[in-house]
Amino acid sequence: MVPHLTTALTGPLQALEHHILDAMPGIEHWFRQQWQDHSAPFYTSVDLRNAGFKLAPVDTNLFPAGFNNLRPEFEPLCIQAAMMAVEKICPDTRQFLLIPENHTRNLFYLQNVASLKSILQRAGFSVRIGSLLPEITAPTPVTLPSGEILTLEPVSRSGNRLTLKGFDPCAILLNNDLSAGIPDLLQGLSQPIVPPLYAGWSTRRKSRHFAAYDRVAENFGQLVGIDPWLINPYFSHCGQVDFSDKQGLDCLFTQVEMLLGKIREKYTQNGIQDDPFLIIKADAGTYGMGIMTVKSPDDLKSLNRKQRNKMSTIKEGQAVSEVLIQEGVYTYECVEGAVAEPVIYMIDHYVVGGFYRVHTERGINENLNAPGAHFVPLAFETTAIAPDQNQSPDATPNRFYTYGVVARLAMLAAAFELEDMAATQNN
Repeated sequence: MVPHLTTALTGPLQALEHHILDAMPGIEHWFRQQWQDHSAPFYTSVDLRNAGFKLAPVDTNLFPAGFNNLRPEFEPLCIQAAMMAVEKICPDTRQFLLIPENHTRNLFYLQNVASLKSILQRAGFSVRIGSLLPEITAPTPVTLPSGEILTLEPVSRSGNRLTLKGFDPCAILLNNDLSAGIPDLLQGLSQPIVPPLYAGWSTRRKSRHFAAYDRVAENFGQLVGIDPWLINPYFSHCGQVDFSDKQGLDCLFTQVEMLLGKIREKYTQNGIQDDPFLIIKADAGTYGMGIMTVKSPDDLKSLNRKQRNKMSTIKEGQAVSEVLIQEGVYTYECVEGAVAEPVIYMIDHYVVGGFYRVHTERGINENLNAPGAHFVPLAFETTAIAPDQNQSPDATPNRFYTYGVVARLAMLAAAFELEDMAATQNN
């Protein structure tokens, strides 16, 4: 049912798992309290890295693709969670307009859209797909790898409502991360839009998210009695960076040196023999673009033109001017001999599945979200929310319970982040 992990996890992480398992009743009570006070995002996916001595989130996506990579057996979990999520947004909602990314050639992405549509339909909603692409002027059928046909339709605006021909939706679900900005077509609508427009990458920043995660990890560390660093990567931020013209690199040199020093101290305290490394990535953006691994400030001085160009632009051709410098977390997980990392999916505040992102050509200290990656579904043999406390921490349900806990911490940080952004928008 579950891909075998080559790491035995007999070191410090096992102690972390024992901490989390022993504290399970308190953890679940704490989460329930958090969700009474804070609203979970509609859906979330979290990339985790498992170094054996540390388990931490390295990216949190509020417009997750990849629902087609989850095991079909867990669609009932998705359906139930979707019902709960929709009930909070608009209890009378019957019709959903689902707006995908602005491309039609990535059929595997569109397979994800079809999976989302299926989840919402089986939750009892009428769902149609509205495209923002100007070339979609009439209903356009697309044949997917599964053989299923997905129909993309042109959206139109009537006053303050977004509609399709013969379809006036109660609410709009975005699966488009708005990297290129917020279209005028979506501004000022009376229909609820989830996630909110300000959650898109035109306004969202990873550094803001991880600042919120600092707060969450600190509180959780006090709750279970662990060093928050075991679940939290150090990070810093630089603005006004231009890799093409080599502008603003002084900030990067300084922050890289400072962060590597902090990590070395932690490695020494914990008896870790590995060499620390950092990941530099665009502060706004997705799809694994604008990312590089560095082990020393000297790595920045030796960037060639191709590497600088790679770091200069991201999705939709957007220029990179702000970067996140993040502690690199090794991954010692393997699937079929290839380096892997778990990606956990949630709808509302429920864990609904996940998969391993696997890359045969990348190393344990490299970004795996890159061309050539493939996906192996995770199967939670029992729910990831209800472990058996009498089993070994290496038992499958407990391993994934721990993943589910850390992923939910990142989702809670996203809730804090969105609250802060909403307050800023209202001011």
